[in-house]
Amino acid sequence: MSRQEQRVVDLRSDTVTRPTQRMRAAMAAAEVGDDVYGEDPTVRALEDRVAGLLGQEAGLFLPTATMANQVAIQFLVPHGSELLCADDAHVVSYEGGAAAVHGGITTRTWHSPDGFIEPATIAGMIRPGGGFALRTDAIAVEQTANLPGGIIHPLDRLTALHTVARRAGVGLHCDGARLWHAHITTGTALDVYGRLFDTVAVCLSKGLGAPAGAVLAGQHDLIADAKRLRLRAGGAMRQVGILAAAGLYALDHHLQRLADDHDHARSLANALSNAGVVDPGRVHTNIVLLNLTRTRWSGPAFAAAAAKHGILLIAIDHYHVRAVTHRDVTIEQIVHAGGVLQRLLTP
Repeated sequence: MSRQEQRVVDLRSDTVTRPTQRMRAAMAAAEVGDDVYGEDPTVRALEDRVAGLLGQEAGLFLPTATMANQVAIQFLVPHGSELLCADDAHVVSYEGGAAAVHGGITTRTWHSPDGFIEPATIAGMIRPGGGFALRTDAIAVEQTANLPGGIIHPLDRLTALHTVARRAGVGLHCDGARLWHAHITTGTALDVYGRLFDTVAVCLSKGLGAPAGAVLAGQHDLIADAKRLRLRAGGAMRQVGILAAAGLYALDHHLQRLADDHDHARSLANALSNAGVVDPGRVHTNIVLLNLTRTRWSGPAFAAAAAKHGILLIAIDHYHVRAVTHRDVTIEQIVHAGGVLQRLLTP
């Protein structure tokens, strides 16, 4: 790492992680085949492993978690039907309007001031359809929830939502880009989470540190149809075991160490708590959300000022800035970043 890189603490996202030399070696040594024909053994190993971890029958490797989410949603929601999700959900806020553009899907959202799902509220939103009325066909939930600050939906609420969906006969999708983090924080087994949903999308290129890739898990017939949707979206790849090997390596070596990222996030939150911009009690995982409404700063202005001091953040909106810890940031860098941000926040 160069001196210039050491001076920069990149907290924009956990997507900025770089593959380690050992991960690169695993990628270089990967056995490969033509995945479109189902002949890549490393891809099959990754798909089977993730499906097993999530308590599902089958898995499908895709280049991105965005594609995994959209393939799942398009499977669960026919053209002209409705998806329910949170108003700040990634599937409607950060995926380029793909549900509408590619899936012909209507979305309707709920708002939760604290970010947590309310199963009774969601139950009341489900439309049965009939005649000319729009029908609700699926519900999507993020675990962890990104924009509310990486919070973890409690298992009892997810279980209640599972019951709501089953009674209404609608599908239930988990955008589990950071489901790994919920597992590490709570100790809840991944399959306990996974079995609550019809489809689960998990990302390999965020906290786990792979250079690319996601896996969609579900029942065998669902995954067979999802494979056709992946092809239609341009996501069918060939000797992609090179990337799948990175995912397998990450599961072996990077999953448990997510606890370090969570500790670093809490350290940063504690350092900034006296400034009144973050509640450390809401820092469940590796995301620290700064609320600047009581400061002199706007979100974009604060992010720009921090960048001048080598601390890279993301402005979520006019009053909120996000910092995300990850495997490429050390505790020494977190302490340094906390000091810089404290000074900026001091009146």
